[in-house]
Amino acid sequence: MNDDLSILELVLNASPAVQFVFLILTLLSIVSWVIIVQRWLVLSSARKGVLSFEHRFWSGMDLSQLYKEGNRMQQDNMQIVGMENIFRAGFKEFMRLRQQGSVDAEAVMEGSQRAMRVAYSREEEKLESHLTFLATVGSVSPYIGLFGTVIGIMNSFLGLATQAQATLQVVAPGISEALLATAMGLFAAIPAVVAYNRYSALLDMITSAYITFTDEFSSILHRQVHSS
Repeated sequence: MNDDLSILELVLNASPAVQFVFLILTLLSIVSWVIIVQRWLVLSSARKGVLSFEHRFWSGMDLSQLYKEGNRMQQDNMQIVGMENIFRAGFKEFMRLRQQGSVDAEAVMEGSQRAMRVAYSREEEKLESHLTFLATVGSVSPYIGLFGTVIGIMNSFLGLATQAQATLQVVAPGISEALLATAMGLFAAIPAVVAYNRYSALLDMITSAYITFTDEFSSILHRQVHSS
């Protein structure tokens, strides 16, 4: 309890510049943790969506039935994410072009693949959202903390300049706020860096699954359009 009070007093008694550094680092840390939790929910949902949809897709269900099942899910206000959105975009365009009759097989395939590429880009954008903020926090927070450290040390030397005799009591506040600025910079940076690296690896795994599925689904559509 006393340690908490001493740290709080140290923050309140710090110089305005160092207090500003503390404020920036605190805000960065809070926003980072909000993004860390939110990105975890999104990426976890996308990973579960990949496993769930792949199981349904490769279970032998008719593609039209699978598409209609997605329509029912939308009517029930159930969220459709990731791979299923790519499937639905490609299959919808495939059926639309085939029903026109006058469109040749290659144009049908090109149209469905284009629709899947657009859907893939949208899904990738959703997954990547805010990850660059974590990378930025991880890279700049230690330097912001270092800035506060330099100011704290400068304050300590300025305090010595006004004293006839150098004592620990004179330099301790400045050195303490300098070390606290360093610690807060690391406290903001480390979780952001760890989360960014973890989420980047998870993002690569999910998007690789999307790309693989798009290629496999294109092959299935190619066989269908050329067998009819």
